[in-house]
Amino acid sequence: MDTRLERARVLYEQAVFAGDATGLEAADRELDGVEADLALARGRVAHARFLDGQGEDAAELGLFERAAELYRAGGDVRGEGEALFWVGVFHQVVRRDQEAARPVLERAHELAAQAGDRLTLSYVLRHLGIGEHVAGRLEAARERLEESVRLRREVGFPAGVAANMVGLAYIAAAEGRRAHALAVLDEAAEIASADGAAGVLRSIEEAREQV
Repeated sequence: MDTRLERARVLYEQAVFAGDATGLEAADRELDGVEADLALARGRVAHARFLDGQGEDAAELGLFERAAELYRAGGDVRGEGEALFWVGVFHQVVRRDQEAARPVLERAHELAAQAGDRLTLSYVLRHLGIGEHVAGRLEAARERLEESVRLRREVGFPAGVAANMVGLAYIAAAEGRRAHALAVLDEAAEIASADGAAGVLRSIEEAREQV
């Protein structure tokens, strides 16, 4: 059992059997944290289904927004930053609305940096880089993705490194540096193969055909 659920149970029993209801607000806070984690997890699963081609889940955005609201109310900066990142991803990837995504991703960047959450920060930078690429700002896009790669190497996320290198290859190709793009894809394939990242390998092969 999640320790927060256990603490909420103890506080409930304290109120009902010992006649001390002073801990019920604390019980609510514990349960809010559990609800936030669950909403975030369900939202991610819904997003994975979208990426698998199963269409948009009408509940996805609301789950991420609810998680962000609960984390914010509980003073959980790291959690709020992660949830807002997913709100931004929903707008960018599902709705293809870069204008709606950008300010949410920028706020997620601030919170992740404040919390020292390097993994979430690497995700945010990746998607900010995607937004810059779509807008045609290739230098800014490359800088965002390169910083994301650095963070992902630091935290030991090789599949994420390889995924970002696919993006860097597309940028290099858009800049007319095709040989460099292919070399980047070769390195990405080595990393993805070693990590068993079959999905990234498919993205690499698609990129080879396009660059």
